[in-house]
Amino acid sequence: MPEDHDWEAYKVPPTRTPVSERTTSVPNPVDYFQSAFNYVLDTPVTFIRDWIERWQNRNKFYYYHQKFRRVPDLSQCLEGDYLCYYEAEAQWRRDRMVDQEIVEIVRERMAACKQREGPNQFQNCAKEMELLAQVTKAYQDRYGDLGFHGNARTCLMKQKHRMMEERKAAQENQCP
Repeated sequence: MPEDHDWEAYKVPPTRTPVSERTTSVPNPVDYFQSAFNYVLDTPVTFIRDWIERWQNRNKFYYYHQKFRRVPDLSQCLEGDYLCYYEAEAQWRRDRMVDQEIVEIVRERMAACKQREGPNQFQNCAKEMELLAQVTKAYQDRYGDLGFHGNARTCLMKQKHRMMEERKAAQENQCP
């Protein structure tokens, strides 16, 4: 590479940029419009917004998820209380969705354990297998055979029939 540069080919930028001088003595109307906008509209709006933000920061409210109060079960509703029936049905649907998510989480943990352990899954994932069996049995006992259109009333009737069968089996086992 040559030591002396070709200054015409590679021009060096000027070391100091000249400041443009005003050519007229008439004031710029844009400056007046900007200052008028600033004092008439922007400053009051900014002041009110800052005041509201300060007020809201004093009363911080952290919203994570909606919390529903527990409503009475369908068996606790009075006869003809249709609002109680509706609330019990909505509570039952929420409980069913929570139970479905619990089963899904346990199933995902089981799959992750199987993936992680590989051929040793039967001895290393025994706790997860047992937990999955318990959770799916509990879910099946409560919601099994209800179908997609199951509701709180049919679920309650299913539990009632199961309790009657268990009571009948217990009485038969007591009598010799």
